[in-house]
Order: sequence, then structure tokens, then C-alpha cells
Amino acid sequence: MAVGAGSVEGLDLNSRPLGADLAGKRVFLTGHTGFKGSWMTALLKRLGCDVYGYALSPKGEPNLFELASLRELLAGETIADIRDSSQLAESLRIAQPALVIHMAAQAFVRRSYAEPVDTWGVNVMGTVNLLEAARTVPGIAGVVVVTTDKCYENRGWEWGYRENDPLGGHDPYSASKAAAELVAQSYRRSFFPSGETLVATARAGNVIGGGDWSEDRLVADAAKAAAGAYTLSVRNPGATRPWQHVLDCLGGYLTLASALLARDETAATAFNFGPGIGDNVSVSDFLTRLQPHWPELNWAVDAEAPRSALHEASYLYLDSARARKQLLWRPVWSLDKALAMTATWYRGVQSDASCAESMLNNQIEEFVS
Repeated sequence: MAVGAGSVEGLDLNSRPLGADLAGKRVFLTGHTGFKGSWMTALLKRLGCDVYGYALSPKGEPNLFELASLRELLAGETIADIRDSSQLAESLRIAQPALVIHMAAQAFVRRSYAEPVDTWGVNVMGTVNLLEAARTVPGIAGVVVVTTDKCYENRGWEWGYRENDPLGGHDPYSASKAAAELVAQSYRRSFFPSGETLVATARAGNVIGGGDWSEDRLVADAAKAAAGAYTLSVRNPGATRPWQHVLDCLGGYLTLASALLARDETAATAFNFGPGIGDNVSVSDFLTRLQPHWPELNWAVDAEAPRSALHEASYLYLDSARARKQLLWRPVWSLDKALAMTATWYRGVQSDASCAESMLNNQIEEFVS
């Protein structure tokens, strides 16, 4: 993937491939056993990194991390809670990374209502623990803290949220991610002002891709419905989200990481990584465009379904102009391409689970080349 034409701090980025400066680097990745973390583990390894993972054991059966045999790719691994500050600091010290990517989180809106204390503890104090540990380890050039598009104070706008818009969040998940943004900002100003370690945050939208069987995920629910030969019931077909393939999202994170490693101090800030406006579509449009790639999938709007009393935004969109202009980043795959790749992955694995690893690697290869 070329990040575009131009330069950052004197570096020529014309046709510069994704992660060209990551080869041989040690990367400390939190949350590596999750859906996005699994794809990131494989992507970093493909780019020539030594990956040190820190996360809880993978949850659920099946799960992508185990299905694709991703543990074999790690240079080191710690299975522990991000709230365990002493263990986290020790693991970071052993890894001695050049780059830290913080993805460990309690990432579910609905669960955050049921488990608010855990949500705040993981998302806020986990970030504090990570940045506090990073203060004690020399040689860390960059830290990318991953948050979410939901960290903004949602005003119901029909235009994209920009990085200088107010942070907020109605539910505990969204609010805790907004708080994590403030934690990163505070540490950047208070403890990393010299520029030896550059701290940035990354905000992305709704990611799709093979291997997500998590709760309250549209494609995960679609995969279960297709495998079980039942009709997927949709309660809120008009909800609109910034959909993108997981690799485009991760490509944004790594483009930002490359700028940090290149000592671009202007990149030590917040960045949105979202699709173009044409790929910000409703649930109904999303499923309509998915179905040709997944004939086994049937879905219908359930007008009789009770509405949840839990608050969720009806419209979300990210303005990614800063990343496009400053980092020369842009999405590689359109939504239709992302839907085709996602459906292909699930259909292939449902037919033969042993192909999960090869399908993941093949899609990564197509993306980066």
C-alpha cells in the first residue's frame, strides 16, 4: 500500500509502501488476542516486525487468534490483565520495543452498561498503566493509543467529526475512551515533552473482516445466521456507521506509527482513520451490498422487535482530512471490496476451518502489495 505522494520531515513518501520502516523493529502490542489484535499481529509479522503481545487469553470458540495459529508468530507473549501495572511494566521492560501499539480494551457499548466499573478500569487505568510503564523503558520512539470514533460528544450531526471537536460519550464505553484520549494528551504534555517518545491517538470507526465472532457485531451476527441457516433479524436498519475493512484501519495506525518512528513531532496528536463519505452507509444498505457476496445470508427488518432502552447514536461519521493531508493516508479498499473480502473469508472458513490462516495471510498479502 502506498501512503501517497509528499514528504514528512524530509522523508520522500512517493509510493512508499506500508510499514517500509518497520522491518526489524520490536513492537509491543496490547490486545493481540482480540479480533483487531489478531489481524495486527499477522500484519506486523508480514512487515518484518518482532511482535511482543500482552493481552488476556482469547475469548470464545471459535476465535481468530487460535484458529489462525497466530501465537506462533510472536517473539514474546504475556497473558495478563492490562490493569496489572507491575506485570505490564515488567513485560514492557523485557520487550524493549521501539514502538508500542495499545489496543487492549473493553470494546463493547452494551457490555459497558452492565460492567461500567470494569469498562472504566480497563479503558482508562489500562491506558494510564501503559503510559506510566512506557516512561520507565528507554528507547521507545512512539506510542499509538487506539481509541474509537465514539469518543466524540455526539451532536447528531450529518457531517464528520474532526479531531478538534469536543470529546464526550453517553455510554460508559464511549466516555471511557474519551477519557483515554485525555490521559494520552496529559502524558504527552506532562511526561514526554522532549520528543524522545512521541505519543499519538488513533480513532477509527466500525471495522469488518474475517474472524470476528464478538457479541453485538453486525458481521459476526451475519456469520452466525448464515452458518445456522436462519434469518438475521435487524432491529435498527437506519443506523449509519463509518464501515471499513480491518486492514484499512490497521494500515492507518501503522502509517501513524511510521511517522512517529520518523521523529515527526507534528504526528504526536489525535488522528481519525475512517472511510470516505460514500462508504458511510446504513445497516440496511450495508447488508444489501453484502448479500450478493454471501448468498447463504438472509436478513429481514424486525419491526416488532423491542427497542433497547440503552442509548446508541444513530449517525456517526469521521472526517479523516487530517490523516489524508498530514500522513498522506487514505483507504485502500472500498466498502464493496471490504464486503467481498469479508464474505469470502467467512464462507471459506465455514467450509474448511483449517484454511483460516492461509486466507488471513492471502488477504494481507493482497492488501500490502
